[in-house]
Amino acid sequence: MPILNLGILAHVDAGKTSLTERLLHAAGVIDEPGRVDDGNTQTDSLALERQRGITIKSAVVSFVVGDTTVNLIDTPGHPDFIAEVERVLSVLDGAVLVVSAVEGVQPQTRVLMRTLRRLGIPTLIFINKIDRRGADSGRVLGELAEKLCPAVVSMGSAAGHGTARASFTPFGDEPAFAGRLLDVLADQSEALLAAYVHDESSVSYARLRAELAAQTGEALAHPVFSGSAITGAGVDALIAGIEELLPAAEGDLGGPLSGTVFKVERGPAGEKIAYVRMFSGTIRTRDRLSFAREGEPGAPREGKVTAISVFDRGGAAPGPGVGAGRIARLWGLADVRIGDTIGLPRKAEAQGHFPPPALESVVTPVRPGDRGALHVALAQLAEQDPLISLRQDDVRQEVSVSLYGEVQKEVIEATLRDDYGIDVAFRETTTICVERPIGTGAAVEVIAKDPNPFLATVGLRVERGPRGGGVEFRLEVELGSLPYAFMKTIEETVHETLREGLHGWQVVDCVVTLTHTGYWARQSHMGGGFDKSMSSTAGDFRNLTPLVLMSALAQAGTMVEEPMQSFRIDLPADTAGQVLPVLARLGAVPRAQFPGMLAGDIPVAGVHALEQQLPGLTRGEGVLECDFDRYQPVRGPVPERPRTDHNPLNRREYLLRVVRRV
Repeated sequence: MPILNLGILAHVDAGKTSLTERLLHAAGVIDEPGRVDDGNTQTDSLALERQRGITIKSAVVSFVVGDTTVNLIDTPGHPDFIAEVERVLSVLDGAVLVVSAVEGVQPQTRVLMRTLRRLGIPTLIFINKIDRRGADSGRVLGELAEKLCPAVVSMGSAAGHGTARASFTPFGDEPAFAGRLLDVLADQSEALLAAYVHDESSVSYARLRAELAAQTGEALAHPVFSGSAITGAGVDALIAGIEELLPAAEGDLGGPLSGTVFKVERGPAGEKIAYVRMFSGTIRTRDRLSFAREGEPGAPREGKVTAISVFDRGGAAPGPGVGAGRIARLWGLADVRIGDTIGLPRKAEAQGHFPPPALESVVTPVRPGDRGALHVALAQLAEQDPLISLRQDDVRQEVSVSLYGEVQKEVIEATLRDDYGIDVAFRETTTICVERPIGTGAAVEVIAKDPNPFLATVGLRVERGPRGGGVEFRLEVELGSLPYAFMKTIEETVHETLREGLHGWQVVDCVVTLTHTGYWARQSHMGGGFDKSMSSTAGDFRNLTPLVLMSALAQAGTMVEEPMQSFRIDLPADTAGQVLPVLARLGAVPRAQFPGMLAGDIPVAGVHALEQQLPGLTRGEGVLECDFDRYQPVRGPVPERPRTDHNPLNRREYLLRVVRRV
């Protein structure tokens, strides 16, 4: 049976989870569709999701449409949980983008559609809530063509807007619909246009439908359906469109093993459960798997599969194996993490399309005795969300957690309280900056020469790299000049040390070159065993490298840069005069101004304040859309971030701590 892995995406409150419930009901999986307001939906299983009426974690359910098994993945709509959406994109065969017939195209709608089109994911659009007062599917269809993509095709007509009798009637082979199809499809198909010009009668309605399916499968055209997830209007037409227009999964059951881990959760006993989308090959119980992340140093991690449950016809059922195209849950992979590739990596992995979190906050336990338990709990949460990183400050006994926004902070606080019994408090949210080298610096320390106390020689040069290039480690020494283990220790320590630059922020986009090496070979006293005091160890290189690297970095100098977002505000034209002074106070720089619209750049630190003030400034009619744009140098005083390492910038302090630790 063909398999389709389908994502449901939308701006928050567009009715995405309600549509999921209606699809499950139409397929006979559930007797009655749940309601978000009643807290009884299938996919929002977390207590906090039911309480707040929002989706926080992606969920997978399965049903059958015709002769196709659909694995449906419900994703969060709130921008604070965009990392969940990012992981789902890597496993989709197609998507349904839900848009409200009342609110129309909203900021998150644009972000999602841009990403879907960039990745080439076949996408249908469902205009929801046509039964709500203020609904206007015709107006929203115009917004879709203007703001998202001109190649949208309405697949029917809606009637009875704003009433419980609202309905959707699919078009047949009416000449007007066939003409609209031809107009849209001919723009992407020279063959179709040529056939029409040569012989108009040769372009049949059946050929147009086949071409629509082909262009939808290539993400060139986007069919649009309308309806109501609450009443069920238009849902049957959408289901028929899913079956006809979205391509099923492809994959070779007997091919080389290849899969992606897109979700990790903990079972009742604390065991890890990995959600895997298989692209090729087959995994069976008791198979030993290797898994790693692209660009990750070191050998792949391994684990033995102890149990498998495969999503099929409603939910996940235990099975002996899982093959290409399917989604399954795997037990036994203790070291697995979200984003890992099982087996061979795909040629074009859908990763890294959203920026990392740009905010952070210190989280502290209300009860000091919970400090150790808090660190364990946060580590587990970070396992389930790789774009949330922890920063441990052993000096101050504090932990910082990175964030996308204030709602995410509330969710973490509630999760720690409800799932782990730990009450916490967050400090003020601050912006995460980065540092970039502004010049070139070099340093070297030679073995057995003061002031070097370690049995190692390390020389490093630091220089600027291309923007977006990350940290590149190069060699100017021969590979055989140093044992491989010591060479890898230096490289790993370089990456670790650059997490905190001269001002405490992570150093990015630089080239670090190893210029000098030296060591004392393993030796011993006469008649004695190995003597650590006469032989170089990996610890010597691990402890010396930060001193040399930070000395070179200090010579090069760094510039601190803050994250900037591009913004667009749609607002009543007569309120722009009230908004512009607020933008100026928040450090925003307007780039364009038209009646009813402002656009420009704003520091991430000012976005939350703008969101709070905008409704009052625009009579509740202002709509803000923000998207990460770039990092730019901080204007004004350079922000300092408290260090959490042993401070290799202060040689005396560093050596006291390192020697004591050793």
